[in-house]
Amino acid sequence: MADFRDLKFRAVTAFQRHVANPLTRRLRSQTLLETTGRTSGRARPTPVGGRRVGQEFWLVSEYGEKSHYIRNIQADPRVRVRIEGRWHTGTAHLLPEDDARARLKKLPRYNSAAVRALGTNLLTVRVDLAD
Repeated sequence: MADFRDLKFRAVTAFQRHVANPLTRRLRSQTLLETTGRTSGRARPTPVGGRRVGQEFWLVSEYGEKSHYIRNIQADPRVRVRIEGRWHTGTAHLLPEDDARARLKKLPRYNSAAVRALGTNLLTVRVDLAD
């Protein structure tokens, strides 16, 4: 089972990194989470699905701490989120104690279905927005 999960992770992340993300980053309507690369120090925009609730932005990572943007958050929790074409600064918090499957029911349906289907280690992230 572990081999299947690893193969699934590598296949999905390769597709996202080389095909889906470069295309969706260009869409003005796509929500982006921008972290700072933990090694390069460069801005790393990642298309995400989530929802703003007041001064918080919620999302669920498909692969938890295996995701590069999660590792970047662990190194530096200061992030930016592009919501409906406007950038917001904030601080990201990883919430392993949160029920990620229940959280997905409160987030956009299409993205949540993809995260549930493709993900193997769900992790909730809350971004406290400064503006």
